[in-house]
Amino acid sequence: MPTTTPADLAPLIKRILAISPQGRRTLVALSGAPASGKSTLAQQLTTAINAQHPCAALVPMDGFHLDNAILQQRGLQSRKGAPETFDASGFLHLIQRLATEPEVFVPLFDRNRDIAIAGAARIGPEHSILIVEGNYLLLDEQPWSQLRSYWDLSIRLDVPLAILEARLIERWRDQGLAEPAARQRALGNDIPNARRIIQQALPADLTL
Repeated sequence: MPTTTPADLAPLIKRILAISPQGRRTLVALSGAPASGKSTLAQQLTTAINAQHPCAALVPMDGFHLDNAILQQRGLQSRKGAPETFDASGFLHLIQRLATEPEVFVPLFDRNRDIAIAGAARIGPEHSILIVEGNYLLLDEQPWSQLRSYWDLSIRLDVPLAILEARLIERWRDQGLAEPAARQRALGNDIPNARRIIQQALPADLTL
């Protein structure tokens, strides 16, 4: 995703800062297919908000990846990243806690080691705005669809499949795979997940 300037983000930040949250914190969902630019935009938003009001934190969904050993037992290793390869109920419970509790510890995903790390980040009383980033925040499947009621603002990144495919192949090549293997990883798993996200999407407040 191209770098977004603070001026580009200004209207969105103004909208976020004006929200009267339904819970303890303003929860902003940033959803989209793999390689749509979620992580980049989420970090840019968090940084830009904190430059004005140091109160924002980033909460990624990826800390709820099921461990590889469990995926292997279930025959899902090759589908890692699909909705059924996450602890969706655990993530829903985290969002419920973030909406109400003053201090919550959040798991993060270490991509280099390919494992989730429990309690790797802290959300405290000083964090009044959370940018929640993930593929399935607006997925119309249970239990993911229950998340929608917690979002004070939901944002979907809408990127054509052809662009996603090119980005995903490049992503796997950057991780050391040869072109055929990178293409297989992208077309065999990532793109089916992207189609599922697009075809089974709940409405968003804002589409970018």
